[in-house]
Formats: sequence, structure tokens, C-alpha cells
Amino acid sequence: MQERSSVAELANSLRRELNRYSPGEKLPSSRTLVERHRVSPVTVSRALAQLAAEGLVTTRPGAGAFRSRPRTGTPAPGDTSWQEVALSADSAQELVPRSVDASGVLVTLAAPHTGVIEFNGGYLHPTLQPERALAAALARAGRRPGAWGRPPTDGLPELREWFAREIGGTVTAAEVLITAGGQSAITTALRALAPPGAPVLVESPTYPGMLAVARAAGLRPVPVPADAEGVRPDLLAAAFRATGARVFVGQPLFQNPTGAVLAGERRREVVRIAREAGAFVVEDDFARRLVHDDAGQLPAPLAADDPDGVVVHVCSLTKPTSPSLRVGALTARGPVLERLRAIQVVDSFFVPRPLQEAALELVGSPAWSRHLRAVSAELKHRRDTMTAALAMNLPDLLLPHVPSGGYHLWLRLPDTADEPALVAAALRAGVAVAPGRPYFCAERPAGHVRLSFAGVAGPPEIAEGVHRLRTAYEELTR
Repeated sequence: MQERSSVAELANSLRRELNRYSPGEKLPSSRTLVERHRVSPVTVSRALAQLAAEGLVTTRPGAGAFRSRPRTGTPAPGDTSWQEVALSADSAQELVPRSVDASGVLVTLAAPHTGVIEFNGGYLHPTLQPERALAAALARAGRRPGAWGRPPTDGLPELREWFAREIGGTVTAAEVLITAGGQSAITTALRALAPPGAPVLVESPTYPGMLAVARAAGLRPVPVPADAEGVRPDLLAAAFRATGARVFVGQPLFQNPTGAVLAGERRREVVRIAREAGAFVVEDDFARRLVHDDAGQLPAPLAADDPDGVVVHVCSLTKPTSPSLRVGALTARGPVLERLRAIQVVDSFFVPRPLQEAALELVGSPAWSRHLRAVSAELKHRRDTMTAALAMNLPDLLLPHVPSGGYHLWLRLPDTADEPALVAAALRAGVAVAPGRPYFCAERPAGHVRLSFAGVAGPPEIAEGVHRLRTAYEELTR
């Protein structure tokens, strides 16, 4: 957060100074800018790169940065209005019109304005990411023979073997495909398992990114309510009977957004119900490596005990490391594996080999287990800090479940509270929260907000963010 704000401040300062220089004139050296503005060389490099992207400066390796010459003219804008007809022409023929609504995902991806506390993030703060270990792994990977060659389309055998061991049970490397992160794996799975127009059963509430993928594929998400012990098997069975669906997507461990863990007996029931319906279960195991250190022993993935190939398993290294380490795995057994493989190859050919090699270096190093232990302890500390601050400052906001894994809390608002108004007031107060509405694919029981404690600098910022949220809440309830 601090580095990002420093880059923005330096870029603004350099924009104001550009008029001092003639077009083509050289700007002060990077060393001079470092000393003058008291920032790091990295900050200077990023600020100049930003100005270069805006066309304000030109950088020449070994020579420096120069003020760009003004453009001679701006071309007249074209007429793109024809696209409205072209993009909607087929919708009348589709059972379920395809729609690409990324708003629920962008809430967790968009960088907040300077000074805004990021309670809406979906990734670890840079201080929690294993940046040194990642850099070392990438450097070692780059020295591997053939690191820039073409990898096997299914992924590096050693990396597939590692994912198979992590899942456990009877899963083998031959049943694992390496993917470009979890979102890509879910996209491939839904395209493979359900034709356009088909219903797909989802937990309610659930991850907006999955709902967006389903709708973009022309699928019809059907909600199945969940409680503190996960999805309700009785309602899941009823939904299969009522819709004829052939796919259920769930997050059995630290569900997003509720944080619930699917109870032991329900785990067997969910797989049994799907098997009897002739359906697949897509198991999104996104948070297994974000466990808190008071969680106790975790249940094994559903895929670990699934000889009949009911479960298609999705997991990723992105959440516990960095948003840019987009390496995940898609695991299945039986004929469906060939369909998954074919769709993945058509969509992306393969995951870049240097990224796979770096992932393999990372998980094989002693730094990996140290990082997971540190994240486990820090996430628990942050969770406890946020729950205590909420209890003291915002007792009207109901926290039905305190999770023992993941990176967020799911709060129910009082019936009198207006969710959009609270989200807007919070942003005015300097804290960004995720609204609850995008997590529901149909009618919702009440207003909610999701608060992430992983994307901020630490406990002091969490306390300040909750204080700002209280200010916003008081503004609405006066």
C-alpha cells in the first residue's frame, strides 16, 4: 500500500514538473530523482514507467528519460454503435442469454484510492506474500535446463505429482491437469460439464467469480441454501430433482463468503446425492492453505475418497502466495478427464513453463512450510483483531460464524440497514468493503457485507478500518 501511494505521489509530482522541459529534453537522472524526492529507485522506475505508459515521457535504456513530443493530431472517434446489435443479436435464440458481469469480481481486484483501507481485497497483502521465496524460486527456475521450452500440455509431471500428493487418497498424477489458477480451472470445468442453457447448482451465498463464469457460459445458477455446517443435503437433493441439473459447485472448506466447513456426515451425503443424480461435484478447494493455526486437523478433500469420479477437484497456489503466481490444478478421473483436457488445450495450450518451474521450486523449498506456518499464525491474529474490533464498535452487525480458515468475515446487517448505502458511506469514510448482493444468484435473505483481513498492512490498519466503518454506520443510523 505504501509503495503504491509513493509511486502515485511521485508520478503526480513529475507530471507537474514536465512543463519545465522542452519536448525531447532529458529529465533528471534516476539517481537525482531518488535524492530529490527521497524515494527508492524502484519507486522512481515505476513512476517513470507510468508516465511512459501515458505517453508523457520516453525512456531509452542507458540514456535516461525524455519528455515526449506532443502528438500532431487526434484521430476522429469511430462509430461503434453497431456492436450493440451484433452482441445482442443471438440472445433471442439462447435459452439463457450469456452475460458477462464482472462487477462482483472487480470489487476484490480493483486497487483502492490512496488512503482507503482495503477490506474488500481477495489476496494476501504484500507483507504476507513470500516475496523473497518467490524471487529465489523464479531465479532457480530460470536456470533449469529447458526452462523456456514448451511444457507438456497437461503440465510438468513433477508438479502434477505434487498436487496429487497434496489431495491424497488414491489420486494420481495422471488425473491432474495444471491450470492457470483456480478461476481458469473453474471455467474449464463448467464448460466441460454443462451445456449452454443448463442449470448449475451453487451454494447460496457463493463466490461471485464462479457465478460470473457460469453466466458467461450461458448456464443458469440455481441456489442451494447453506448453513453453519455447509450446504444442506436435503435441499441439494431437492434441487437436483427439481432442475435435472448435472453439476453442483461447492467449497467444502472455509466457504467463500461464510467461512463454513462442510460437516463430516454431510460430506458423504453430498457425494452420494450427486452420484445418484448422475451429476458431478466441482470441489473448489481454494482456502486449504489459508488455515488458521487454531483450526485443528482439516478434513481431506472430497476428491481423496471418490473412486467413482463424481468429484472434479480445483485448487490453486495463488491465494497463499501472490495474485501473479497463477498456477493451479484440475483433477478428475474417468472419461470426463479427456473432455477437460481438450477444453484446456483449446483455450490456452498450456501454462507457461517458467511459471510451473517456479511453482515447483517454491513448494519444494524449506521456505514453503515456513511461509505457510507464518501465514497461518498471522491470519488468526488478524481474524481475532477484526472480530474484537467489530464486537466493540459495531455490535449491531451480526457475525454468525467465526471461521478457522480463509481471509474474511461475513456480516449480516440489521433489517433496517441499507446495504448499498452502507457500502457507499464506508468508501466516503475511507474504507472499502465488499457488498453482499453479488454473492447471491437469486433473492437474498438480508443485507450483508464481507470484510477481508488479509489485504491490509496489519492489525493497526484493521482497527482503524473498523473505526471508519463505524463512522459510516453511524452516519446512516442517526
